[in-house]
Amino acid sequence: MSLAFIFPGQGSQAVGMGAELAKAFPSARAVWQEVDEAVGRNLFRLMCDGPEDQLTLTENAQPALMAASMAVVRVLADDFSIGVEGAAFVAGHSLGEYSALAAAGSLSLRDTARLLKLRGQAMQRAVPVGQGAMASLIGPKADVALAEQAAAAGSEVGVCAVANDNNPGNIVISGDRAAVDRAIEAAKALGARAILLNVSAPFHCSLMQPAADEMAAALAGAAISEPVAAVVANVTACPVRNVDSIRSQLVEQVTGRVRWRESVQFMAAAGVTRFVEVGAGKVLTGMVKRIAPEAEGAALNTVAELEAFARSI
Repeated sequence: MSLAFIFPGQGSQAVGMGAELAKAFPSARAVWQEVDEAVGRNLFRLMCDGPEDQLTLTENAQPALMAASMAVVRVLADDFSIGVEGAAFVAGHSLGEYSALAAAGSLSLRDTARLLKLRGQAMQRAVPVGQGAMASLIGPKADVALAEQAAAAGSEVGVCAVANDNNPGNIVISGDRAAVDRAIEAAKALGARAILLNVSAPFHCSLMQPAADEMAAALAGAAISEPVAAVVANVTACPVRNVDSIRSQLVEQVTGRVRWRESVQFMAAAGVTRFVEVGAGKVLTGMVKRIAPEAEGAALNTVAELEAFARSI
């Protein structure tokens, strides 16, 4: 059975994520300790105890979600002898791409934590709170073509673009608040439902260019190795192993579209029959079921789920 490990993005965070694994496995606790040292704060305590509004802050949520994913990866390797190198592909949604790269040995755990903390801070600095917005277009008619039409209507009054192509019936747009409001009305007129998202910044659109510039400088000095498994990149929906391409695509990803639907379609067409979501929640597992219903999806969040997965290999 060909499998892919997939890694969640922002929005999957929850108070308590990873706590059970940290209690059960020293290898998981070691991941959190290393991440805490790298970012200079006790993310593990924040993850265990909250408050939720602090965990949700972009600069905390991004490294915390990565740590939750990497704790699972470390436990799989150290306690169940299951390595990422056995996967056909790894892929992550937005910040999850960093988790995928860390899992595949392309980035060190410490560097990934530092880069994600900076990424979160840079994204928040790029656009003052309240000036940008994101909205999810939902329903049977909500496809990329409709979203692009709606975004074009929004672009008449400001920046507006398709940010996330998540799965059939779920497309996210991003941009200036007035432009997104205009796009929402256009989307409704075209037959889709539209819901403003509770986010602090308009991610994955050109308003994030200042953050992309900061990440370009940070990534230029980061040590990146060839991954042990092919990483399907957000901005191309194609596998990448070349170090220079990884570096440039991580920069492009800040302003570019997350092509998750296409990424899953590519992996399924390449023979992946099992998608294993690693770390926190089951958001991507739900998306996979809507994109590739013939494939099996599973999430690894708990000790019982890890044990069941290990028995199935």
